[in-house]
Amino acid sequence: MDKFFGLKENKTNVSKEIMAGVTTFFAMSYILFVNPTILSASGMPFQAVFLATIIASVIGTLVMGLFANVPYAQAPGMGLNAFFTFTVVFGLGYSWQEALAMVFICGLINIFITVTKIRKMIIHAIPESLQHAIGGGIGIFVAYVGIKNAGFLSFSADQSAITSSVVEGGKATNVTINGGIVPALANFNNAPILLAVIGLVITAILVVKNVRGAMLIGIVVTTILGVLMGVVDLQAIDWQANSLGNSVKELGTTFGAAFGAEGMQSLFSDSSRLPQVLMTIIAFSLSDTFDTIGTFIGTGRRTGIFSKEDEDALEDGKGFKTKMDKALFADAIATSVGAIFGTSNTTTYVESAAGIGAGGRTGLTSVVVAILFALSSLFSPLIAIVPAQATASALILVGVMMMASFADIKWANLDEALPAFFASIFMGLCYSISYGIAAGFIMYTIVKVVKGQAKEVSLALWVVDILFILNFIILATI
Repeated sequence: MDKFFGLKENKTNVSKEIMAGVTTFFAMSYILFVNPTILSASGMPFQAVFLATIIASVIGTLVMGLFANVPYAQAPGMGLNAFFTFTVVFGLGYSWQEALAMVFICGLINIFITVTKIRKMIIHAIPESLQHAIGGGIGIFVAYVGIKNAGFLSFSADQSAITSSVVEGGKATNVTINGGIVPALANFNNAPILLAVIGLVITAILVVKNVRGAMLIGIVVTTILGVLMGVVDLQAIDWQANSLGNSVKELGTTFGAAFGAEGMQSLFSDSSRLPQVLMTIIAFSLSDTFDTIGTFIGTGRRTGIFSKEDEDALEDGKGFKTKMDKALFADAIATSVGAIFGTSNTTTYVESAAGIGAGGRTGLTSVVVAILFALSSLFSPLIAIVPAQATASALILVGVMMMASFADIKWANLDEALPAFFASIFMGLCYSISYGIAAGFIMYTIVKVVKGQAKEVSLALWVVDILFILNFIILATI
């Protein structure tokens, strides 16, 4: 095992990798329940999506661990699943089968741009200052996810701030609100938020004291406290509704649906909507690609998982010789695999940073995550008892650690500071790594053009800027 994963070479050991894998799993295990909830709104069977989520996560994460030997986990992406349901199905009027067909094609595109080195050309086109901004921006994003999950924030808005809503059965299931929404610190007057505060303090103390497995211990202790405080209801465990047999039965509905008469065949039956179909697929691909690139750059270089030499080897390397080569390929094939079973884009999870922060450095961490995902198909009701407040503290502290990348940015130089600011801040506030990267790229190009240094902007960056702008135009017309 040491020889296969290079544990000594990466200054780690089996116990540390196992702890890291468990930490990553619990930090992202919410997707097992959130993804089916979002995709089932489009008409897909909940239990089928639940099992498809597990299968896609297991396959993608195993490939990442065994082939690429890096500690990253994969699962259907948040944001991409919302885009699938609320934009493609509800907004554009496609069936969920057609949407799955688009996701499958998106995966093929990602495989193509990985094999042909296009994805790596994009990585090399990113200026070093923006790479640091992406790393710090992901820190903001991860910390914000943790703060939000902990319930530390409350939001208020009047009726005039509501721009659109989806109402089913007399209840609003999805509401879009403009800038009129007002964030505020939540009141610390209920058990869940108090649990989050206690969990954050406990985990912070453990991290500061350099206790081994601090984040995992924090998650376990917070969960136990959640049971004692009444936040976690053990009586709510429903073994029957979440049984593996029921999930397998429903999976027959979604498996291969992307290729059926209501999927791929229907998608291209009307030539008049072909331009819209292509732009929607590109939108899927852009978000998927840059979420992954941002995660790799943001977490990989500072921790040494992807060394500077490893990234430099991408230019002259042939085949899949480097870790980055293999990791990008592993990420690319996961999306198409997920679409076959019945879920939206599978992508590399930024929550992998939680496991990396716990000491994960090799693919053994990913293998542990994959095993836990597989086991979750049997024990899903038990996994559900881990409250969001328990994983929130790990996300917040990992975000703090990742913000160290900001120290490498020359903030006094506005040429460098402006793109870095837009990339990092928009990443967190827009709740999207790819949109943050888009804001940074576009601002970087604008600064260079205004300064008469347009030649310093690579062709790859120009192309990506244009694609992002087209993507925003398409979304604005929906």
